[in-house]
Amino acid sequence: MHLWILGSGSAGNATLLESDGTRVLIDAGFPPRVLATRLSQIGVPCESIAALVLTHEHHDHVRGACVSAARWGWSLHATRGTIAALPELATCGAQAFQAGELVALGDVMLHGHAVSHDAAEPIAIIATARRSGARAGIAYDLGRATGSLRQQLRDLDLLVVETNHDMQRLRSGPYPASVQKRIASNLGHLSNEAGAELAAGSAHRGLAHVILAHLSRRCNEPALALRAVRQALRVTTFQGTIHAASQDRPCGPFRAGGHVGTQLSLAL
Repeated sequence: MHLWILGSGSAGNATLLESDGTRVLIDAGFPPRVLATRLSQIGVPCESIAALVLTHEHHDHVRGACVSAARWGWSLHATRGTIAALPELATCGAQAFQAGELVALGDVMLHGHAVSHDAAEPIAIIATARRSGARAGIAYDLGRATGSLRQQLRDLDLLVVETNHDMQRLRSGPYPASVQKRIASNLGHLSNEAGAELAAGSAHRGLAHVILAHLSRRCNEPALALRAVRQALRVTTFQGTIHAASQDRPCGPFRAGGHVGTQLSLAL
């Protein structure tokens, strides 16, 4: 299994999974032209993607969904709650599933696990390769990590985890108090420390890469997020690598049991 982050942050999110010839995009929070450019940068034709799966209906995750799926022939999948919250998804043929159900897409089996976020039916994604058994977890846009989510994120080969904000920078940053409260709430986003704790709970010797996602430009820095996660993982059996995803360019490929492609790595 290979994984790329095409971009992650409040301006847009998209993650590409590839396993045994099957390519699945998780979220399409960029305009089609941006998605096409970033896919071209990693050598992936847009038409080669089989499916697009959405984690929730917020603009930075769905902006390019309908147009891209129609233009390049991707099947489109989202939870029933997500489709109900964004009716245009139904008009462009989105196929509904429920959090907790398995979605089979070629060699990729996806399990959407319900998460705590201010959206209709948001999910984290756990992807399993049918042939190799490799597993990847994508957990961003959540205010807290439940025990059941922590259980699902064990025994992974690849982990994408949110480290949205540094708490001190959030408190002293430009957002009004109401927005700060929302971000730090159980329906908001994970701080560096909370993301680090979640990563540490998933750590084991077979976890090849931890990729930090959805970093705030206003209330965080890659160095702060990386430091928090490194400190948390130092006391575990983790022997892999840690990377901070960029908002503006692709990061990867991250390979299950392998090494990241150095030409696109943003490890710090």
